[in-house]
Amino acid sequence: MTSIETHDETGAAAAGHCGDADDAHGPHGYSARKAEHLKRLRRIEGQVRGLQRMVDEDVYCIDVLTQVSAGTKALQAFALSLLEEHLRHCVAAAAEQGGAELDAKVAEATAAISRLLRT
Repeated sequence: MTSIETHDETGAAAAGHCGDADDAHGPHGYSARKAEHLKRLRRIEGQVRGLQRMVDEDVYCIDVLTQVSAGTKALQAFALSLLEEHLRHCVAAAAEQGGAELDAKVAEATAAISRLLRT
């Protein structure tokens, strides 16, 4: 686990860390914007529920596909936002340490980017 120092919107320093994939608690790169991210995910969840309604109501295929595309783009935008925060927070902290920690974080980010590109 890498210890780092982050700053909140007031400029006050706050202790933080970047854990391994098995680390189930924050703060992580996205922690400062957690409420915003949750709001965005709820909006995406609403889009998916809307898709369920559309199918249940036998809406025209192309209209459903248009909404699938919108939901997919929303998830991709969310993923890119998380990736940027990971790079700025966890990878930047590892860069300060260098060595194996940096190599591991770059490999981890590269694998995440690869998964995003396959979707």
